Amino acid sequence: MRTKRWRGGPRRDGGGLTSRGDILSDKAKRETSSEEFTCPEGQGNGNFADPVSCKRFYQCVDNYPYVNRCPSGLYFDDISKLCTFKNEARCGPIPATPAPSTEPPVDLATKCEPSVCALPYCFCSRDGTRIPGNLDPDDTPQMILLTFDGAVNLNNFEHYKRVFSDTRNNPNGCPIKGTFFISHEYCDYNMVQQLAHEGHEIGTETISLQQGLQDKGYEEWVGEMIGVREILKHFANISRNDIVGMRAPFLKPGRNTQFAVLEDFGYIYDSSIGVPPLKVPIWPYTLDYKIPHECRAGTCPTKSFQGVWEVPLNAHYVESYEGGHCPYLDQCVLHNHDPQEVFEWLKEDFERYYKQNRAPYMMPFHTNWFQLKELEQGFHKFVDYARSLPNVWFVTITQALTWMTEPKGYKDINNYPPWKCDKQSYPPPACNLPNKCALSFKPPDTNISTTRYLTTCRDCPNKYPWIGDSEGTGIAGRDVYTPET
Repeated sequence: MRTKRWRGGPRRDGGGLTSRGDILSDKAKRETSSEEFTCPEGQGNGNFADPVSCKRFYQCVDNYPYVNRCPSGLYFDDISKLCTFKNEARCGPIPATPAPSTEPPVDLATKCEPSVCALPYCFCSRDGTRIPGNLDPDDTPQMILLTFDGAVNLNNFEHYKRVFSDTRNNPNGCPIKGTFFISHEYCDYNMVQQLAHEGHEIGTETISLQQGLQDKGYEEWVGEMIGVREILKHFANISRNDIVGMRAPFLKPGRNTQFAVLEDFGYIYDSSIGVPPLKVPIWPYTLDYKIPHECRAGTCPTKSFQGVWEVPLNAHYVESYEGGHCPYLDQCVLHNHDPQEVFEWLKEDFERYYKQNRAPYMMPFHTNWFQLKELEQGFHKFVDYARSLPNVWFVTITQALTWMTEPKGYKDINNYPPWKCDKQSYPPPACNLPNKCALSFKPPDTNISTTRYLTTCRDCPNKYPWIGDSEGTGIAGRDVYTPET
């Protein structure tokens, strides 16, 4: 067994998990704010604004605050909970007053019945850890799901291109692929079109990334979720039929309402539900039955949605709990590590999957991961390491779910048609000279008009596209969406 290099964070000794306060590293102690910070009661794990400085924030893990600093030139936005540019950052703490839920928290879903739930249309297991087709782990392809949330633009596009360089292929010789969950504001749709043209999967987040959407009604979810799908269709030339997955903002699922929209509008899967740290990771499952793990967000579906897949976000962590645990990798506190330490952290996290039940290893990112060279370099080392292992594949979420509906073992997987790269139907390539549109936009709840920029191969719209006007016609409330049958 290799020597652990972690210097701080909780660790497991013979007596169990020790207190985070007792074993916080000296460096972290030195960085702690002079004013003692207390994690907000009842809000669980996550990032919270420093009340003193907008360049600093706290990551709360099991009610213990770890101080974190934004990279140079960036500031913490207390709405998106990410580090961003100064003119975009809404400095906190900003009080949150979510609307009370009108939906009774009654669990109407029943426990998994494996004898009734059969592939290709249904998949479940009592604890969520069973391999589809009851394959042996050594016979199961280890799928890695690279997912990226938010707008695609100049802040991240070149970083993404380096991840998917021409030299990185799967065992069958086809390029590695990823999945992008797109939010609208500040998005460059010419770049999105290029990603789709190269075979990456495009899913939806929402138009506005508004806080509290989990407590909103059906029409709000339709406007946000189907609206961004229509924007992608119109400005990135991506067919509705190719946009089949979504992720809720801030991993706050919209209770039964969001999943009713998924079902009504022809989506195949959601990937919004976080899983707490478990020794054995969870496989994706259909929502025919009760979810097989704790719902940390508290807003998971409570009824059956037959045939709708959930691709959960297993918590990332290492045995020592150095860096805490997190659904998004950029939420773990790794910014004090060098590239080799970041690589070793990712490797140990990954081995929990590869050496056990081979559940898909999802690696979810926001742009801020790639703004620290140590994190980016450590991640690249991990990608090249994983590609050197037997039977490891970097695929899109839809490719992973396609395999799950008809599992194939090791001897058949190299010739598995859905993972091949020939004769694929992708959107046309991006434009060499796209239209760069400067558009009038008045953010909701303000009286000030600003300018937003939109880049697309299509003609410039009249107004900045927004909820109710996905094509930017300037006619508010123009969109009327009808559920697909």
